Amino acid sequence: MAKQKKQWKDMSTGQRAGAMLLGAVQVTLAISAWVDLARRPAEQVRGSKGKWALIIAINYIGPIAYFVRGRRSAGEIPKKRRK
Repeated sequence: MAKQKKQWKDMSTGQRAGAMLLGAVQVTLAISAWVDLARRPAEQVRGSKGKWALIIAINYIGPIAYFVRGRRSAGEIPKKRRK
């Protein structure tokens, strides 16, 4: 017999609190990553800002990937060419 997904009404109070906490962490991570991306100049982002905006939408993995791989450190930022 296939196991059915647990519904909200079937969860204990602790399970509901845990699910809400995980959801809050996920939303907080995504919002902080999108805010950082919006405020950060394009030359301080590895790749396109549009691509990163979409990647951030992926649960947990996206925002973490942005913070770990998407931002350039101060030493990596290319200097603008002089004319």
